Amino acid sequence: MTDITITILGCGDSAGVPRIGGDWGNCDPHNSRNRRTRPSILVQSATTTIVVDTGPDFHQQLTRENIKTVDAVLYTHAHSDHVVGMDDLRILQGRNGKRIPIYLDALTHAELHSRFKYLFEEFSSYYPAVVDVNVIDETKMNQSIRIGDIDFIVFEQDHGQGLSSLGFRFGDIGYSTDMRDLNENALNVLKGIKTWVADCADYSHGTGALHSTLPNLQRLNDTIKAPQVYLTHLKMFFDYDAMCRNLPAGYLPAYDGLKISGP
Repeated sequence: MTDITITILGCGDSAGVPRIGGDWGNCDPHNSRNRRTRPSILVQSATTTIVVDTGPDFHQQLTRENIKTVDAVLYTHAHSDHVVGMDDLRILQGRNGKRIPIYLDALTHAELHSRFKYLFEEFSSYYPAVVDVNVIDETKMNQSIRIGDIDFIVFEQDHGQGLSSLGFRFGDIGYSTDMRDLNENALNVLKGIKTWVADCADYSHGTGALHSTLPNLQRLNDTIKAPQVYLTHLKMFFDYDAMCRNLPAGYLPAYDGLKISGP
């Protein structure tokens, strides 16, 4: 099994921390781990680089991590905090001279094609198509997919209010942003992972209607049994040090730049 490193590019909620105008909420502005960009991760092996989601901070995140090229982008869903940085793929396509494969479900494809049509279709030699589309349908769900030397499994997640998103398992690491619940298929995919990066946007401030609460994550992890869970999609109400003091053993807040290694 290929050794990989996952970097948390961003662990914030849709507004980031601080919010516009320098609003830090309950977060200590002097702790760098409270500065949270919008949710995304980087998955790397020795030869392959994959990004999950291209939110509004995509340029900043890749520049911070000194990433000059990506082999593919996976999309969880079409909400703006996960996709509006897609235009920056033009720079990566131009640098490499080839289209970037993207993997997404049919609903997300339709939304992104509507919003970023110029990235999907070639208008002239000055405006080439930027992406190659790989739609993840029911036949590819819960099945292994390979990009370069990285294998991953895609599963569907309940995002609440009739919405859904995609989650991913990379080796012994699971990623579940924008999730309020998981069905039996998803739980079976995640069983046995060593590390789970999971949505806890409603940790102690919210209804659990669209995002998970901590008790809900604990309930799900009773089945998954990941010994380490990192909480992501965190709001400005949750100070990093305060969370560390109050979370149970095996649970920690994620932070931008956190690196997780494993097969």
